[in-house]
Amino acid sequence: MPIKVLQMEGNELKLRFEGESHTSLELFRAKIDTYSTVEYVNFFPGHPELDDPELYIRTKGKTNPVKLIQDACKELSKEFGSITLKE
Repeated sequence: MPIKVLQMEGNELKLRFEGESHTSLELFRAKIDTYSTVEYVNFFPGHPELDDPELYIRTKGKTNPVKLIQDACKELSKEFGSITLKE
């Protein structure tokens, strides 16, 4: 999943997820929205045939948004890594 940094200034981070759909960005948005250090998080799907979706994060205080997205990736990976199928 290639991720391009579009904006990284202070407490704001804007990323473009190349080749992804809004479904995967909703997972990130939902996870990041649970953090108390987040002031605002949302994703913008753009045109489904023309644009890759973008995720925007603004944190409170001195919270590093890059560290926050890395933590969210680790947590989501851990959650999905423990999935088991039951018959």
